[in-house]
Amino acid sequence: MDVPELSPILSDYYQVSPGLLGLAEQVERGLGEVFARIDRLTRVNQARVMRAFSRHQVATGHLVGSTGYGYHDLGREKSGRVFADVFGTEAALVSPHFLSGTHALSACLWGVLRPGDTLLSLTGAPYGTLEGVIGLRAAGGSLAEFGVKYRQVELDAPASAVEEALYETPRLVYLQRSSGYSHRPPLTLGELGRLIARVRVTCPGTIIMVDNCYGELVQAVEPGHLGAHLVAGSLIKNPGGGLADGGGYVAGSTALVEAVAEKLSAPGQGSRVGAAPGGYRGILQGLFVSPGVVGGALKGAALAAGLFGALGFATSPGPLDERSDIIQAIHLQSAKAMRAFCRGIQKASPVDAQATPIPSEVPGYGHPVIMAGGTFVQGASIELSADGPFAEPFTVYLQGGLTYHHVYCAVLIAANELLLAGCLG
Repeated sequence: MDVPELSPILSDYYQVSPGLLGLAEQVERGLGEVFARIDRLTRVNQARVMRAFSRHQVATGHLVGSTGYGYHDLGREKSGRVFADVFGTEAALVSPHFLSGTHALSACLWGVLRPGDTLLSLTGAPYGTLEGVIGLRAAGGSLAEFGVKYRQVELDAPASAVEEALYETPRLVYLQRSSGYSHRPPLTLGELGRLIARVRVTCPGTIIMVDNCYGELVQAVEPGHLGAHLVAGSLIKNPGGGLADGGGYVAGSTALVEAVAEKLSAPGQGSRVGAAPGGYRGILQGLFVSPGVVGGALKGAALAAGLFGALGFATSPGPLDERSDIIQAIHLQSAKAMRAFCRGIQKASPVDAQATPIPSEVPGYGHPVIMAGGTFVQGASIELSADGPFAEPFTVYLQGGLTYHHVYCAVLIAANELLLAGCLG
């Protein structure tokens, strides 16, 4: 039986222009080598994850939950071993009690920094939600209030600036893989490896921490394999595969992971407590499928870059570029275009498709943000979503997608909204 055409569904129900449908097909045909490279990466990462599950003998009993204090929770212990294997570290703490990626990162900072210590970022300003944690923006109980000093060096700063900052021997060096809402490119693994090596040589006693959000399984190695001491991220991003309901992870040396665990629970209790009544099935199954989900998101990002580039918008990365995270920046240049784009992504969402995104204040951000994404898990950015500061240059950040084919349809609908709004030349 012949496979029916896609165009009647998109053109009849979503009113997508035939010209845009044809353009998307043309762009996709030009991405053959890119998609083949992503497929090879996906197979390697799937094999790595599969090997970790086998090495650590995950069994049915590790999927179930615990109650009360969560003593001897086999699922918690097994999840930690599997994540540590995948992320190239000695140990890992995987917990639904991390409320977000920011919470996991905050627990790392509070777990190892003490009054008088210096926190040094070598990748410029951190993601907006960490500004309050550090004390760059007014927030009660920041690290600054407790006497932790902060310094930052831009990613493109000369080597002399980096050496000068390291000369002061900071207690912790913070490296952020993704660019957040800044306009710098994401940190490549090559750049990350060189920075880690430089810090290790110059300041052998300094802790190197990597914010891994949006970067997991985008390459065949992780920051732990490159020598990072602490790596942290969110389970509703890449490693949760769209199946984890929440939570986060911290991976690193055994001593440092335990120090973070004692900040998450209490000194003296650490990683030995913490019940998970819902169990670990979603977390472990999510990790298992995450290489394929991330691969689909990477393909979707490349398609979006190609499609909107062909429509005249600047995109970063470009469609043929190698990627360091799952985020695709599209510089829309006007408020009208940004509203239209987000409206289209929302229309293509499986949940709350009838909603209309509007700019609003969001906890942890210092400016209005517009967000589109009807996700099964609230705020999950491994599911397809788009967001950005509602201010010049009106750059929207597209990320995720549980399947490539959903992203394909969604970016067409978003492009069509721009057409209907008169934003295409």
